[in-house]
Amino acid sequence: MSAWTGAGRRIAGRRIAGRRIHIQEVGLRDGLQAECRFVPTADKIALADLLSGAGLAKLEVSSFVSPKAVPVLADAADVFAGIARAPGVVYSALVPNVRGAERAVAAGVGEMNLVMSASESHNLSNLRMTRAQSFAGLADVAALARRHGIAVNVSLSCSFGCPMEGDVPQQDVMDWCARFVDELGVQGITLCDTTGMAYPTQVHALTEAVRARWPGIELTLHFHNTRGMGLANVLAAIDAGADRFDASLGGIGGCPYAPGATGNVCTEEVVHALQLMGYDTGVDLARLLQAAVRLQDLVGHDVPSQIVKAGRRLDLHPRPAA
Repeated sequence: MSAWTGAGRRIAGRRIAGRRIHIQEVGLRDGLQAECRFVPTADKIALADLLSGAGLAKLEVSSFVSPKAVPVLADAADVFAGIARAPGVVYSALVPNVRGAERAVAAGVGEMNLVMSASESHNLSNLRMTRAQSFAGLADVAALARRHGIAVNVSLSCSFGCPMEGDVPQQDVMDWCARFVDELGVQGITLCDTTGMAYPTQVHALTEAVRARWPGIELTLHFHNTRGMGLANVLAAIDAGADRFDASLGGIGGCPYAPGATGNVCTEEVVHALQLMGYDTGVDLARLLQAAVRLQDLVGHDVPSQIVKAGRRLDLHPRPAA
């Protein structure tokens, strides 16, 4: 029995040595869109290139939403035009509608990330549409992407709880996954803990159910650390068979529906912990930390990252003088 299926049980003895975990950076989009300061295009490109060389599996580079809606990401096309694309790295963008998809195609994105909520209330508040309306619009985007040979991922917000409705039934999440995977044929699903409401046993159960139902899809988990359970949720998902996680450089980001919310789980904190545990992330942690320190200068404030503040476990200090 898994460690996550009952209180007080020890961590399961799942073989972890060398097991590959794919880390997907979303700070360039999910993180920067929560910032007030516009990061200059050249600096975004330089940061993306630094992250490309760090061994991350995927970069969500920007968003093709209306520039009026998210002015800090108004330069999405210019950023895509300027980045150096490393072999093996997927360069993704959030795409809200067909107009955004057409811009994304012109920019040469490697993947379109489509977003809707598992919660009706959150979808109405965040997207100003019912879930049925969102699904119809995203079906058109998916069809456009398919015509251009571009991969599609669907991020299902509030998969672990809604700040207005409370718990979201697991069956509701499964039903929406089925519509996207079985009806539209999307290749990837991201289960999003949008406002940091997830907890480990819940994460384990939903991850296990989705992996069992659709073993061939690319499943990603997207956690926020709003209530301090982000890393525990990552470990619970890994125990249930997940191997892909979104994370945000420096831990930046947030959500207007979760007062006091931090951003996604922090990329360098997740990589630091998993590498110590024997997982293979393929990420150069030293290079990642260089990017996180640079990020602080770009956004003009300290970032939540504890690894930036405290250093890695074996970053030692001088001994006191005798």
